[in-house]
Amino acid sequence: MPTNQVSYTQTQISAWLRGLISIAMADNDYSEQERSLFDEISHSPELGLTTEQGIFEPISPDELATALGEDVQIAQNFLRTAVMMALADGHYTDTEDATIQQFCVALKQEIKPLLELRGKLEASSHHEEHHPDLLEPIKEWLDRMEVHDNSLARFICKVIPAQCPFERDVSLFGRKIMHIPAMCKINPLYDQLVGLRFRSLSYLADKGEDISSFY
Repeated sequence: MPTNQVSYTQTQISAWLRGLISIAMADNDYSEQERSLFDEISHSPELGLTTEQGIFEPISPDELATALGEDVQIAQNFLRTAVMMALADGHYTDTEDATIQQFCVALKQEIKPLLELRGKLEASSHHEEHHPDLLEPIKEWLDRMEVHDNSLARFICKVIPAQCPFERDVSLFGRKIMHIPAMCKINPLYDQLVGLRFRSLSYLADKGEDISSFY
């Protein structure tokens, strides 16, 4: 099987969701919106999870690594969705980063663009507002996520909203990077999120699935 043709087990999908819940809860700000989203996903018939697999709670790094296995692409794809989850509210916090870094260690992976970005921020003024081009390496890394599994494709279509996000500030590690107006086209990760959702929808459509419920 080619390295980019990855199939995910229900155990992996369950652990994947628990990993994202761990990140959502890392900053002690597990919002009602996030709770409702995960509840909807965990009971989504499209993912085919059993009742036991649909009851989610945070997962330890070692447990996540055991469930996901040793495939590098699976680990990197999980970390990509983890970063997306952490950036979903426009605030990538130190506690969220600490959780993601613990997952990186357990999975024996690195997110080099994120490490480089943090280094640049730490070397600069605390009060300086940075240019959005700082996010280019992160965007390129996110763009390398491919979709070759039905369950993952359905999950992505559920998590990434079809509608625009609200106006917000974007901060990483406690420092403001930029302000995002309500217009989707100037969301710095808009192209990456929309592109990933489109690839997922296209994959499902090519497999003959009805994708009308994701619109």
